[in-house]
Amino acid sequence: MKRIFEYCLALVLLISGLLLSPVRVSAAEVLQVREADLLLIGDQNRTYSVRLACAEINPGQEQNSIDFLRKQLPRRQKVNLMPMGSKDGLLLARVRPLGSSQDLSSLLVENQLAKLNQGCIKATKPTEKA
Repeated sequence: MKRIFEYCLALVLLISGLLLSPVRVSAAEVLQVREADLLLIGDQNRTYSVRLACAEINPGQEQNSIDFLRKQLPRRQKVNLMPMGSKDGLLLARVRPLGSSQDLSSLLVENQLAKLNQGCIKATKPTEKA
């Protein structure tokens, strides 16, 4: 009887250890900044081309935008993707580095490298209540 109790106790401890231990989740990570608003993102064994949603790069600021994104997104930087649709076979998403409160489109706008496109301005305006 004592041996059965020991096995049950060991089983309970094993199960509770598995349930309470942190689960390792693989986040998406930046593999490459391809263009001023195009990133190559990896997620485990898959890769995606992701265009930054809401940002229209200002004319003549393409190289500055690429340089800025490369500073913000070192290789293997983990990011959150907030999908907003697709266009021409590319995922459109807001991309936020883990630990940051702002997405990259907003940072590009703040640094005067881009402007918000009209679709995002309409989508983010608060609705008036009657």
